[in-house]
Amino acid sequence: MTNLAILGNQLGALQAVKECGRISAVKSGVLRVSGLIHRARLGDVLGIRTAEQTFDAEVIGLEETELLALPERSPAGCAIGDSVEYKGARRIAPDASWLGRIIDPWGRPLDGRPLASGRSPMALDQSPPPAAHRRGLGERMPTGLNVFDTVLPLVRGQRMGIFAGSGVGKSHLLGQLAGGVGADVRVIALIGERGRELGAFVKDVLGPEVLAKSVVVAATSDQSPLLRLGCLPAATCVAEHFRDQGQQVLLLADSITRFAEAYREIAVAGGEAPSLRGYPASMTPALMRLAERAGPGQGDQGDITALMTVLVAGSDMEEPIADLVRGTLDGHVILDRRIAERGRYPAIDVLKSVSRSLPDAASLIENRLISELRAALGEYARAEPMIRAGLHSPGADPMLDRAIRLWPRLDAFVAERNSMGPEAAFRKLADILTQPRR
Repeated sequence: MTNLAILGNQLGALQAVKECGRISAVKSGVLRVSGLIHRARLGDVLGIRTAEQTFDAEVIGLEETELLALPERSPAGCAIGDSVEYKGARRIAPDASWLGRIIDPWGRPLDGRPLASGRSPMALDQSPPPAAHRRGLGERMPTGLNVFDTVLPLVRGQRMGIFAGSGVGKSHLLGQLAGGVGADVRVIALIGERGRELGAFVKDVLGPEVLAKSVVVAATSDQSPLLRLGCLPAATCVAEHFRDQGQQVLLLADSITRFAEAYREIAVAGGEAPSLRGYPASMTPALMRLAERAGPGQGDQGDITALMTVLVAGSDMEEPIADLVRGTLDGHVILDRRIAERGRYPAIDVLKSVSRSLPDAASLIENRLISELRAALGEYARAEPMIRAGLHSPGADPMLDRAIRLWPRLDAFVAERNSMGPEAAFRKLADILTQPRR
């Protein structure tokens, strides 16, 4: 898009008349605004003008005579009577020129270069495609990793969660999948990441080749919960823009947990009572609605294949966010700290991980190979304490003897990269499983 077109879109968004109100109170970081109660709606944007600076706020509550608004930065410096401008609903306008760019959730560039706006602004809270008209899950996608090309297949339109504690390698795994999964476009939401990690992820993990086919939407940990909350909906909007053009989109989100934490901060500030270990009840439908926006498209649309990480505190898979997301998505991948500590990455616990695209995503022979791999790993896992204690007697259990013999090669197979596709990965797995007895 030319600079003239960019300027034209910006001029078209200007309003000749501005509606204004006033700050009537500031309490616990929330602004009370009078004068706009009959104009503003929940989620609308307000422009705050103080004696020293201007910034935006978002409407998070409606009362009979006042609005509750949460500012995008500290309300320090705000005074009673400061001007408040009504700006309308929050919208972004994705464009093909966003590929290769890093933006914030409101569609503003973070890489220091001008950013074009598309011709069709989109609200952040879009509706998912009608359930009755959506396609089923599509064909298997190559991922560049043996474990996902075989035992945990990823198919078009699938939504899969990656669950792990801190420092177990989920962000690195997400970067590997960003480069390995065969998709037309990648949209990456980095929610609440540390500032230095954003640059490291883009430069070292993604690299220039993958970034050129990606849009990165980022809100760092030091920013307002409004930006952290808006990061995933904005990334989903960008993914929907490319999906509607018939493209296959890979949506990567790191992490759902930080989205939920930002939602909790805003909900509590708006007066909603906490439940579910401090999370408000309204968070459940909000997460489910976001998950439903990903998935297969309808008609001539493409699909949005989603991989979302979940930060599991203390490796407790029963905590509210992990339990909710695991039941909502089409599969879950569990990263185990004990596997990471012995140096195997990705530290995927295959026995606890599930892809709900099976058995349809694999042929009869491939499903048999997957079953054999799981059986061998399961047999070894059940007997591992006894094996390490030296209590196993070779010959007493032929199935366990075979599992012990296969385990080193199967464990290495799970960690290996694969540039040849699922068929080559299955051939290698078959070779391992049919190795002659010693």
